[in-house]
Amino acid sequence: MNTDILIIGGGIAGVSAAAELSAHASVVLLEDEEGLAHHASSRSAALYEPYYGPPPIVELSLASREGLAGADVLSPRGILLVASPSQQGLFAAEADAMHLSPIDAEEAAALFPPLDPARVAAAAKGDHASDIDTDRLVQHYARTARGNGATLLTRAPVTAIRRQGGWAVTTPQGEFTAAMLVNAAGPWADRVAAMAGVTPLGLRPHRRSMARIPAPDGMDPAGWPMTMGVGEGWYAKPDAGALIVSPCEADPMDPHDAWPDDMVLAEGLARYEAMTRFPVQRLLSSWAGLRTFAPDGDPVYGADPDAPDFVWFAGQGGYGFQSAPAAARFIADTVLRRGTDAALARALSPARFRA
Repeated sequence: MNTDILIIGGGIAGVSAAAELSAHASVVLLEDEEGLAHHASSRSAALYEPYYGPPPIVELSLASREGLAGADVLSPRGILLVASPSQQGLFAAEADAMHLSPIDAEEAAALFPPLDPARVAAAAKGDHASDIDTDRLVQHYARTARGNGATLLTRAPVTAIRRQGGWAVTTPQGEFTAAMLVNAAGPWADRVAAMAGVTPLGLRPHRRSMARIPAPDGMDPAGWPMTMGVGEGWYAKPDAGALIVSPCEADPMDPHDAWPDDMVLAEGLARYEAMTRFPVQRLLSSWAGLRTFAPDGDPVYGADPDAPDFVWFAGQGGYGFQSAPAAARFIADTVLRRGTDAALARALSPARFRA
């Protein structure tokens, strides 16, 4: 099957790119798993906090607010940052970077009742954070792409990539050829590049684990903010009458279907308990996902300098949903050669890793 653009990867990056590009060109998306958004995208904390992340992500996230609102996937959540006495040195810079307003410990405990105000040395809040309905956003983009005539294939693992004028990609569902290839393969992005004969960039997946625990003492957490410990030691987020607590680890991993480490979870839950009034009695469930980073921590979006028809859309580092609308427009502008913001393009370019 011949198409203008082939996208490898069916997470939020690939699906959003398919939606943007399919309005202007024929698109085929290839996803290894049985459904879209199976790996990192299905295990996101699902929060829109536009000031969270490195500068290019903040720029893209702020530019994505309108698109996320237009897709009707945002709902109010709020965010709370807390510090213990030993963490106060880190607190001011983090609160300032996230545009949070200082509050006292009693107000923090009123917002997030599990907190023990006697253990909170500093706190700050913001009202600009929202929950993202991640499944709805993925389906919004998939519906848009299909409506534009794109083909989104699942159970289509890539087994070979070769040059054939443009690109020829082999899968169990057949061979696909295209003039342009977009690498949106998440943790597997470097492997896709190597298959294509393109030099990998050093992208590395990192595990992040999560535990779902009962809300303490029969409380209803629905209106509580996302609450974070300084230095990303832990976070807690309401989830359908319970709490998701993460140790916020970033342990380097090889690409795989991730699972949590029990000891890492226990250490993270201990950090959460050190700031709260209620011990964790049991877990309802636990899971892990992979957040993929480039060596400098910024995403890699743009044409490879040695293969301009091979476009990287990888290294989101866990910020893919909150920046999706603007990031997908950036990739579409790159692929369609419509011109992009020069400073942002330099910051995101894969050329920064080429000697």
